[in-house]
Amino acid sequence: MGSSDMSAGVMEQRKKIHPHKFTLWVGIGSLLMMFAGLTSAYIVKRNQANWQTFELPQFFWYSTIAILLSSGTIYLAQKAFKQREMKKYRSLVVATLVLGVLFIVFQVFGFQQFWKNGLPLGENVSTDFLYVIVGLHGAHVAGGLIVLIILFAKAFNTRTRTYNSIPVELASTYWHFVDVLWIYLLIFLMMIR
Repeated sequence: MGSSDMSAGVMEQRKKIHPHKFTLWVGIGSLLMMFAGLTSAYIVKRNQANWQTFELPQFFWYSTIAILLSSGTIYLAQKAFKQREMKKYRSLVVATLVLGVLFIVFQVFGFQQFWKNGLPLGENVSTDFLYVIVGLHGAHVAGGLIVLIILFAKAFNTRTRTYNSIPVELASTYWHFVDVLWIYLLIFLMMIR
C-alpha cells in the first residue's frame, strides 16, 4: 500500500462522523421534533376560550443569563481541553456546572413566582403547557448537569491521563443545544403568550 493510499484512507476516516456524535445528533433531532410538536400544540390550544395570558417570571431572565454564560464557559472548556490546559479546563467545567445549577435554581424560583401569582399547575391549559414545555427543558438541562458532573470527576481524576476529546465535544454540543433551545422557547413564549 503506497503512501497516497494511506493518506486517502486517513482522509476517508476523518470524514466519517464518530458513532457517539451521530447518536447525539439523532437524539437532538428527536428532541427538536418533540419541542416543535409541543410549541405547535401550544399555538393550536391558544384559541380555546379559557386560555389565560400571563407574564413570564423575572427569574426566567436570570436563568437565561446563566445559561448563556454557561455556553461560553463550556466552549472555553472544550478549547482548553484540546490545548491540554487542564487547570483552565477544570475551572471552566466547574464554572459551567455552577452556571447550569443556577439556571435550574432560577427556573424553580420562576415557577414559585407563578404559584404566588395564582397560576398553579392543573388549573388552566395555558399555564399547564408552560409547565410542561419549560419543565421538559429543565429535565434535559438536568441531564446535561449529570454529564458535567462526570466530566468534573474525570477532570480531577489524577490517576487517569487520557486526552480523548470526544466526551468533551459531546457534552459541549449538547450543552449548546439546550442553550439554543431555551432561547427559542423563551422567544416563543414571549411572542405567543
